[in-house]
This record gives sequence, C-alpha cells and structure tokens, in this order.
Amino acid sequence: MKMKQLILKKGLLIFVALLTFNFANAQTKVGSVTLPNSTNFGGEELVLNGGGIRKKAFFKLYSAGLYLKSKSGDASSIINADETMAIKMEITSKLVSSDRMKSAVNDGFDAAMNGDTSSLSSEIDKFIGFFSDEIVKGNIFDITYQKGRGAVIYKNGKELGVISGMAFKKALFAIWLGSDPADDNLKEGMLGS
Repeated sequence: MKMKQLILKKGLLIFVALLTFNFANAQTKVGSVTLPNSTNFGGEELVLNGGGIRKKAFFKLYSAGLYLKSKSGDASSIINADETMAIKMEITSKLVSSDRMKSAVNDGFDAAMNGDTSSLSSEIDKFIGFFSDEIVKGNIFDITYQKGRGAVIYKNGKELGVISGMAFKKALFAIWLGSDPADDNLKEGMLGS
C-alpha cells in the first residue's frame, strides 16, 4: 500500500513539474514584461515572432512583440502580407503620455511614408485619436491587422476602433518594420534577429 502511495506522489510531482515547465515555456520575457508565446485575433492563432524594447536616450518606453501566423524574418513580406498579425506593446515608463504617444505615432507614419502622409491623413488622424485617453505604465496596446476587417486597435483588451485598407496596414506596420523604423534594435528583435 505504501509503495502505491509513493508511486502516486512521485507521479503527481512529475505532473506538476511538467505543468509548471509548460506554463513557463508559454511566455517570453522582454525586459520587465512577460509576453505570451501565442495569441489569438480575428479567430487566427498567432505566434510570437520576436520582441524587443523601445528605447529613447537611456529610457525604456515600452516592450513589444510581433505576432504572426508563422515565423518570418522578412520585414518587407510582413509589411506587405494580407494576413492577420499583431504588435503587442506594454508601456513600461511613466514618460509615455497621451501627447507623447500621439507625437511619436505621427513621426512614425512620417518616417514610414517618406514624409508624405497626405494619402492616408484621415486614417492616421483616426489612429492617433486612439491614444487620446490617459496612458499609464502597464497599459497594453494590441495593434492588429485582421484579414478581411482591417487594422483593429485594442487598449487593455478593449477594442478602440477599426481602420480598413491595406495601404494603411502597410504604413502602420512599417512604423516598426520599415526602412526607417521607430527603433532599429526593436525591429531586429521583432524579426527574431
């Protein structure tokens, strides 16, 4: 009888250890943030392609991860793909305010579109409006593109709005993955480099 109990206890311990190991492997640490290794948007299962930290001067502003249907290191293909994908950003600094985020996004579109944002000005204005409410450390933004729906933006799990069109999607993802990205090291991290 004692032998059975011992075997059951050992089996239970092994099961708990495996469960803990699997849970730990279901996440990836990026700076002070823990990103899930997979997520789901628009009914599509996405995997973490890579992640990194957005820095300005010596300040770490946010940690972010790029999620794709399958891993890729080709920035141009990712930008141009009509496939569901997402960038998950967690704000890690009190320096990130609504006004600073709006300004940074505006600069990002300017860089992504080589200084000529006129063709997407109304879409960009709508997108920038998603950052009007107060932004605090710990806020999570999911910037997604959902095939057949468009760019769908979430803050702390709540949908903020949708912007349709591939031209906007390309410019949006080029902010982080284009030839003049917001942060070169973050781009490399997102591409799994």
